[in-house]
Amino acid sequence: MAEYLASIFGTEKDKVNCSFYFKIGACRHGDRCSRIHNKPTFSQTVLLQNLYVNPQNSAKSADGSHLVANVSDEEMQEHYDNFFEDVFVECEDKYGEIEEMNVCDNLGDHLVGNVYIKFRHEADAEKAANDLNNRWFGGRPVYSELSPVTDFREACCRQYEMGECTRSGFCNFMHLKPISRELRRYLYSRRRRSRSRSRSPRRRRSRSRGRRSRSRDRQSDSRKGRY
Repeated sequence: MAEYLASIFGTEKDKVNCSFYFKIGACRHGDRCSRIHNKPTFSQTVLLQNLYVNPQNSAKSADGSHLVANVSDEEMQEHYDNFFEDVFVECEDKYGEIEEMNVCDNLGDHLVGNVYIKFRHEADAEKAANDLNNRWFGGRPVYSELSPVTDFREACCRQYEMGECTRSGFCNFMHLKPISRELRRYLYSRRRRSRSRSRSPRRRRSRSRGRRSRSRDRQSDSRKGRY
């Protein structure tokens, strides 16, 4: 019996534990859910609840079908890249190496703006979860907690990835918003330089004058109220 219960833990056959919370770290029923939300005491992943405010989402009609304000895709991507870089760089520099960071583009209250940060080490995730609860971002308090999600392949909507999800932003599986290739290259090269420095601690460190000017030349108010 114990072996059977272990085999169905966190699946739809489990009538005791919430499968959605186990897979996604969030449930549309919240505290009213009839099944148990087993919050982990240790995990590599930190959830920052409803942290990202998507200008396009706030400008959509009630059913999420179309925009009611003029927010271009280019402006949206730049806004998102700036947000992603701010959070990623701050958390990796302060708490430890990040294996993966994902931001939900869903519209449901339990998923909208959720940021999942998977650290390489559980100790780094624990420190981040505790510390970030005392921080503010964009004029709002940060709500962070350890998340059971470690395999995002199980948490993501496969139909969305193929462009076939009919539930739009109200799907209960993650719709992850991608960053630009430029930002991905920058973060990858930044990590590669960091690892190289850590392997040669006595090597003289010089400041790179070729750092990406886009992120360094932002207007001062773009960081106002952030970490």
